[in-house]
Amino acid sequence: MSANLTTLTAKMTTLTVLLTGGLLPAQTPTLKDAFKNCFRVGAALNQSQFGQENAAITELVKTQFNSISPENALKWGFVHPEPAIYDFAFADAYVAFGQVNHMWIVGHNLVWHAETPNWVFQDDKGNPLGRDALLARLQDHIHTVVGRYKGRINCWDVVNEALNEDGTLRQDSWLKIIGPDYIAKAFEFAHEADPDAELCYNDYSLENQPKRDGAVALIKQLKDQGAPVTVVGLQEHVRMDWPTMEQLDATIDAFAALGVKVNITELDIDVLPKAVAGNTAEISATAEARAALNPYPDGLPVAMQQALAKRYADLFANYVKHRGTITRVTFWGVTNANSWLNYWPVRGRTNYPLLFDREGKPTPAFDAVIQTAPSQ
Repeated sequence: MSANLTTLTAKMTTLTVLLTGGLLPAQTPTLKDAFKNCFRVGAALNQSQFGQENAAITELVKTQFNSISPENALKWGFVHPEPAIYDFAFADAYVAFGQVNHMWIVGHNLVWHAETPNWVFQDDKGNPLGRDALLARLQDHIHTVVGRYKGRINCWDVVNEALNEDGTLRQDSWLKIIGPDYIAKAFEFAHEADPDAELCYNDYSLENQPKRDGAVALIKQLKDQGAPVTVVGLQEHVRMDWPTMEQLDATIDAFAALGVKVNITELDIDVLPKAVAGNTAEISATAEARAALNPYPDGLPVAMQQALAKRYADLFANYVKHRGTITRVTFWGVTNANSWLNYWPVRGRTNYPLLFDREGKPTPAFDAVIQTAPSQ
């Protein structure tokens, strides 16, 4: 048997095993090893995962990934729930897990319009804060949180989702009270707290031209002002038909031209019928549950598995093409069982957006992704 035929036979055998729900053969490379010459491959972890409550999932994370992000453990409401209280129990456990396993550790996030307690924007009588008071509160929070993990957290999502779909700044409390320079100030404070950390602006739907144009203008303005933004995060909560590879190319190239790195920060693929208008990942979006919106409660049909595998292969082939600009690709979750897409924007759906099924076994999409890795 020729070497080429042997290789092809091995690949087909692997795919057959995957399609029938078996485990990968021992020689199959892991994600982090397959793409070691391209970019880091990461996953977002919840408290049970970095708390190592399930030994099999812990082993899966350690084996497949060399970067981690926290789903919630470092958001303002978790670490700073009240004015005089900082609670680092979950955050410390998360960072310790990453350090023990020699991973690239991401801090998510410092400034966001959502999941920030109301008290942040109010004085002790419940009245809105003024600009100077909120800036002081922002500085204290960032210096305290980033400073605690100086030299241990490698990259921070400093500002998260500051743009509307049309590319204008979101009219949230940060903007209304401080003004548009709250973004530059947040990056400045983070850099003061840890001068060596990479600092990221993170957002969704940047593949759509109006929002992309707004983000490009924002990053250019920040850099012109000397703000230490070094990374743009494309969340990549994508669908089977969006974005196109042309949209993705244009987006990556636009930020590369500004001299910043690009990270894919929250990757998953929604295979279920669209429940809300547009291609958004706005956390406040909701839709009413209907049977038509949950067509695969008992498992994803083989034809859809194959379509999903091809979609993932196309995405990763694109990421590989842009290696050098893209330095990290992170999945938003570890297995399909814990994906946020099971409850957003419709609660109780059964979704299949990641590379590992509900038991932690690799899906056909896993093998399709591995096949896109360069041989050297």
